[in-house]
This record gives sequence, structure tokens and C-alpha cells, in this order.
Amino acid sequence: MNQPIQSIARYSVLKARWVHLVMLNYEVDSNVLQTLVPPGTVLDSFNGKYFASIVGFQFRGAKLLGIPVPFHQCFEEVNLRFYVRREMADGPRRGVVFVKEIVPKPAITWMARTLYNENYVTMPMNHLDEIGTSSRPTVSYGWKMNGRQQSVSVTVEGELSLPDDDSEETFITEHYYGYCKQRNGTTLEYRVEHPRWNVWRVISSNLDCDVAGTYGQDFAPFLNGPPTSAFLADGSAVHIRPGSRLNSIGDMAPKS
Repeated sequence: MNQPIQSIARYSVLKARWVHLVMLNYEVDSNVLQTLVPPGTVLDSFNGKYFASIVGFQFRGAKLLGIPVPFHQCFEEVNLRFYVRREMADGPRRGVVFVKEIVPKPAITWMARTLYNENYVTMPMNHLDEIGTSSRPTVSYGWKMNGRQQSVSVTVEGELSLPDDDSEETFITEHYYGYCKQRNGTTLEYRVEHPRWNVWRVISSNLDCDVAGTYGQDFAPFLNGPPTSAFLADGSAVHIRPGSRLNSIGDMAPKS
């Protein structure tokens, strides 16, 4: 499994703390995901299974290019992502591909679409975070689309612990690159740097979502059922580094 990446970039495009990450993980037919795989990468699997994850979390202390943007420092995000890898001479680079990312802040949407061509959308959002206030706290993230309130939530118990190296939780959380197909057909690779995360054990989870309307009909048969697994990660400081364009497998060129 990959280890956290030591940065060689001079600066972060975005840095913040990601806090209390709700992760609901669903086994998905590889044929559904294959059409979304960026060139130069391949689907990554865990024990022969391919996963997509609904992830909700809080940004705290966000800075764009090192500058705090007024009214855009603390906010929620909910995204749907799946897992890929890029084969390199020194071993695979494991990363994520985002299907859609929901945030309440238009400047974040603009930045992600402009710099990375990521599929960000802006919607009203809210969250509930009972960590530290209950022996069985609930954490939930909500968004409103087309007049309907939707949400993802978990209830947890017990103490934080670091997952085993060969666990599904480690596979899900330790993908330290983002890959995004660009408008000209190339792929942008960027690093997402953070230490390993501890997790809480989930005793119940729920996704209340118009899956077909939000993520497309192809995902509905998989996300409308119970998740294969669910957990809550504590989070950490995160640095998102500038991207580089892949010309071909094993080759990179600075983004023009």
C-alpha cells in the first residue's frame, strides 16, 4: 500500500483540514466505471472488487494559493469517487477519479473546474457533527438539489484506531493522487497529500439521495442498496498540489 507522499511542489493550490470523513463504499460493476477511467490509468481493485465511494466531509481553514478567501474557509463537500492506478517503473500510483463533487461555495467550484476540469457543482449544504458529544455520535452531510433535501450519514461507536495495512479501509483512504480527464482528451494528475487516517467503527449508515438524478442512471442499481462497507475517518491537514498533464503512460509534461 502506498505511503503518504513527500511533496516536491513549491506550493499548494488548496490547503485545508479535512475533518470527519463519512465514507460509504459500494461494489460497482467494472463496466460502469470503465467508461470514466482517464487515459493513462486503469481501474484499481481490492480483492477483485471495484468500489465507488460516497464521501462527505468538512473543509476547515481552507486557503486558495495560500490566501484565505473570505466566506470560503469552512464548508462541506460530498463527492462520488472511484479508484484507479497509474503504472510506473517504481510501482503504481494509486489515485481517485471524481464523478461529481458538491460544495456550497461558488469560488471552490470555479477553481476546481478552471484548474482541474473537475465536475464540481454548487448547492446549498449543511452538516450535523456529534463527535465528542455522545457515546454513539452521528455525522451527516446534506445538500439540496431541485428542491429535495438529500444526505449521507453514519453513526459510530468505540475508539479511533488505525486500520490494518491490508484492510479495505486502508485501500479506500490511501489513494494519494487525483486523475481527471481534460477537455482535449489528456489526463491531469495531481497529488493529494495527507498522513494516514484513523477510523471509527460504523454501527449504522444511510444514503438518502436521488442517485440517478445526481450521478446518472448507471450508478442507481449499485448505490440504491446498502453499502458494502462504511466508516468514519478522523481526517487531517491536506495539501492539493498543482497538476501535470499525462502525455502517455509513464510520461508527464507540465500543464500548459
